[in-house]
Amino acid sequence: MSRDFKVFSGNSNPKLARDICAYLGRPLSAASVDRFSDGETSVEIGENVRGVECFVVQSTCTPTNDHLMELLVMIDALKRASAASITAVIPYYGYARQDRKVAPRTPITAKLVADLLTAAGANRVVSMDMHAGQIQGFFNIPFDHLYAAPVFVEYMKQTVEDPEQVVIVSPDAGGVERARAYSKRLGASLAIVDKRRARANVAEVMNLIGDVEGKHAILLDDMIDTAGTLTNAARALMEKGAARVSAYAVHPVLSGPAIERLEDSPIDRVVVTDTIPLREEARACAKIQVLSVAHLFGEAIRRIHSADSLSSLFI
Repeated sequence: MSRDFKVFSGNSNPKLARDICAYLGRPLSAASVDRFSDGETSVEIGENVRGVECFVVQSTCTPTNDHLMELLVMIDALKRASAASITAVIPYYGYARQDRKVAPRTPITAKLVADLLTAAGANRVVSMDMHAGQIQGFFNIPFDHLYAAPVFVEYMKQTVEDPEQVVIVSPDAGGVERARAYSKRLGASLAIVDKRRARANVAEVMNLIGDVEGKHAILLDDMIDTAGTLTNAARALMEKGAARVSAYAVHPVLSGPAIERLEDSPIDRVVVTDTIPLREEARACAKIQVLSVAHLFGEAIRRIHSADSLSSLFI
């Protein structure tokens, strides 16, 4: 008899979890994730999970510490309820930007979170478009890295009339590989913004590598946090003669002055995914378009359960 599986969700992104379950054709499993009066996380699994393969959908987005703690406590609860295996499905992996020591006496929080997930009892981790791909190596358990590329490229093909008049732009040197992959799939050219960062969350555009004159420039990044990088890059592209500028980013963190900066920028459209739910201010921004990645996560869960290949999703 094949082993059953169940999908649970914390409080970070319940809509995405419900959409994933709708794709899988099964209900979201019952779990109470609440707070004690002093703020401690309280979890109670509402179904029998003995011998069941369990998936916990939880982005570690703002409030990051609360959502991370919810995920850890849910994993512990499932482990103590004798779940056969526990997969942490983390659409947005928080603390990923500190993936190495960039100064003396600084932490590597991406590794710390990996250790916490493993210690809590996770047997596998699934995430999407990590800030740095090498974070997968911080885990000693299986890690499945998904990409929003199929969703973004399909949308680009539907909205772009002439790929030869499009240039995919990486807003920094670290995103060149991602931008090259998109430009190859779309049949578009490639450009790179050379960026110098004076301090955290402050970016300064220095130079542009590539030709954007008269073209539709599409900025591509893994996330939008304060939007300083994207908006500065967009202005540099317009100064170099770009006809219009759009932006695509997988994770809409959108903290601090992000919405105000996007509204005041020359970017005409900002396309993101639902790995992080938009706050009310972001939902009111007419420039922002949200695409769902629920079917990618749903298909990944189905294939993990049936021991099928995931790589064929992104060929």
